[in-house]
This record gives sequence, C-alpha cells and structure tokens, in this order.
Amino acid sequence: MSKKIYERPILRKVVEGIPNKFGSLKRLRPVETIDNVAINDIIDEYGSPVFIISEKTIRETYKTAYCAFSTRYPKVQFAWSYKTNYLDAVCRIFHQEGSWAEVVSGFEYEKALDNNVSGSKIIFNGPDKSDADLTRAINNKSLIHIDHFDELYTIIEILPKLKERPQVAIRVNMDTGIIPQWDRFGFNYENGEAWNAINRILTDGGIDLIGLHIHIGTYITMSKAYSIAIEKLAALANKTFDRFQKSISYIDVGGGFASQNTLQGAYMPATDTTPSFDDYAHAITTAMTSVNFPNNETPTLILETGRALIDEAGWLAGSVLANKRLADGRRAMVIDSGINLLFTAFWYDYEIFPVQETSFQSEPTTIYGPLCMNIDVVRNNIDFPLLNKGDRFVIKRVGAYTMTQWMQFITYRPNVVLIDLNGKVHVIRKEENKEVFRIQELVPKHLQNK
Repeated sequence: MSKKIYERPILRKVVEGIPNKFGSLKRLRPVETIDNVAINDIIDEYGSPVFIISEKTIRETYKTAYCAFSTRYPKVQFAWSYKTNYLDAVCRIFHQEGSWAEVVSGFEYEKALDNNVSGSKIIFNGPDKSDADLTRAINNKSLIHIDHFDELYTIIEILPKLKERPQVAIRVNMDTGIIPQWDRFGFNYENGEAWNAINRILTDGGIDLIGLHIHIGTYITMSKAYSIAIEKLAALANKTFDRFQKSISYIDVGGGFASQNTLQGAYMPATDTTPSFDDYAHAITTAMTSVNFPNNETPTLILETGRALIDEAGWLAGSVLANKRLADGRRAMVIDSGINLLFTAFWYDYEIFPVQETSFQSEPTTIYGPLCMNIDVVRNNIDFPLLNKGDRFVIKRVGAYTMTQWMQFITYRPNVVLIDLNGKVHVIRKEENKEVFRIQELVPKHLQNK
C-alpha cells in the first residue's frame, strides 16, 4: 500500500458544493485525454512539455465557421492567417478544407508556396514587402493588399519589370467604435487618405484595383463593429464606381474574431461572453446584403480568421517542477512551461487542468514557468489543487500565436504533435537540440580552439 501524500492543513471558508459567481462548482476536474488519446501516454513518448494539436477540432471548427457564413451569403472565401500558426501540417489542414493563404511577409509567402497554394490564392498583407517580394507575388498573380503610399509607389516603379498586371486591394483603417482604433495599418477612411489612394491607383492605369480590405483590431467582441466597417467600405466601393466605372470584386473583413480564452481582468469568462461564429456572420452578412453595390454585383466576402479557428485545437501538456510558499504565505507552483512557450499568457487567463485526479482541496496559487525571470508567470492567481513534483498538467486553448511567437530562451522548444482523425499521433515539429543552433552560429577563427 503506497503512502498517501501529505497535505498541509489550510484554513479557508467552506465552499464545498456552493457555486461560484459564474454558477460553477469549485472542484477542478482532471483532463486525462485529448481525442481519446491519453495525455500521459503522449508525455511519456514525446517528452515534457509537449504541444498537442487536434486535427479533428481544427476541421470541425472550420466547418462550423464556414457554414455560419456560407448559409447567409452566396460568395464566401476563407484565407488562413499564417501568422496565427504557420506549422505546415496545420496550414495544410486548412487548405484541404478550402481555405486560401493570408501572409504578411516574404517568409510566410514562401511557406504558402511550399504548401502547394496557388499564387492566385495567396493574399499578401503587411507593411513590409520588399521589391523582390512584390515582384514575385505579382508575377504569381497573388492579391496584394497595399498598406501605405510608399508601397504603392514601389509597385508603380517596378511596373516595367513585371510580367503580370498587379491585382491589388487597399487596406483601410477607420473608426468603428473599437478602442484603441487600429490606425497604424492601411489608409485612413475619415481623413480621405483611402480615397486618395484609390484615385492614385486608378489614374495610373497599370494597376487593377479589385478589392477593399479592413482589419479593425484583435479579439473583437463587438460584432456590430464589422457592420460599421462594411458600411464605410461599401461607400468607398460605390464612390469608386461613380467616378471610375470600376466595380470592386471582393470585400476582405480581415480577422479579429475572439476565441474562448478569457482576457486578464475580465469579469466574466469568455465562454459566456465571446460572440459565436453565427453572431459574427449575422452582423457581417446582414451588412453586406443591405448594401446596394453597383450593378447589383455582389462582391466576394473574404475572411482572414485565425485565432478563433485554431485556439481550441491546441493544448500544452507538461509537468510540475516544484511547490513553494511565497513571502506572504501564498502557494506557488513551478512548471516546465513558461512564457517562452506561452507569450500569450501575458494577456490570457489560461484554463489549466491536472491530468490525473489529485487532491479535492485547492487554494489560490501562482503558477510560474521555469525561466530565471520574475515575469515568467503563467497564471498569477488561480484556485488550484495541490500537484506534486512530477505530476502532470494540461493547458487548454493554446493553438493561436503560441507556436509563432514562442522564443528559444534558456530552454529548447519542445515537440509539437498532431492527433489525426484516427487517433494516431504524429510529430509535426521536432524538439530542438544544440545542433539546431550550432549550425547557424559562426565562430571567428581567433576564438576557435587550437
């Protein structure tokens, strides 16, 4: 008979069986499996920590989102946001489901081509496009979303060297009621800059303006803001037709849909407050169908949704390194996954679960990562049961921006595995080792060992 783990007595208000302010019981149930695959088995084989991605969840989430829009509007096209998660296996799942690629750098553009995406199905956003990037993308018939006048002038300068006519849209920023207003990217609507850009493009004669693009912000929980944006884009489209007899082929509403991760400081959990795909779709498609576009030509609706499509599919599993008491008596737990892997922990209150049944007793706990930095805090204050050294945990909804914003700092980055539709586990990004970095480093001759 194994010896029971000692738990220090704690004095606290009795809340057993009483719901908290959200109507949920205090007890934290363990999460033992993902898609019927035991998390302990994955850690045993692929190490701790390890990122786990569910192919089933990706495909189901995509289908839900596409259905929400395509049943309300006749011409809908999703474009997978590479910056959200550009692991090739993830991107290819979205492309198999029918999504185009949306990229914001030459690096991401190359990844899209390597993932067998046709040039005409790549949307090139972002403020940093080199002459070489623009030349390649235009000659591949990709859609160029112009961010600023200097980019427009660059396109005009390279026109004589191009094999194809540039197919472009302009990114427009505007006041939609969202604070802070994203006016760093694109041409402003209210001050007339967007209209000036349209005039400059269409008077040049060598460039085809075929779309209008917005991206009003991130983690947008007010779906009405998209309706306001579409009304303003529609006004630009109609004004363009009136002056140049030129119809706009597509309206790209960008991304920004919130996932069900709760932002730090929020009173209610995001699972109760985040709009559904149906909510977003209703606001956007109602605005689109309410507009009298020129000649009754309905533009294609493009969506660059990232976070809301992938967050739910990602998990991070790992192990407890230690427990300790802070100076004020609060409990702290140190785990093997820090902000180097979860940069998004700076703004999310991640849901964290034990992998196996543990103590029924819990107390407010600060969860730290393993880095030698005081800011390495995964959860500042969470009511959590006692996990001992070596016990396992799993963090929910880490599919978005973790594997593109992660840092190689102090520790190597871990394996990333994919659970396929048949429950088989595949490594889709190998864990790092010293050779990954040694091959990139050069040592001057005078510092080499003799």
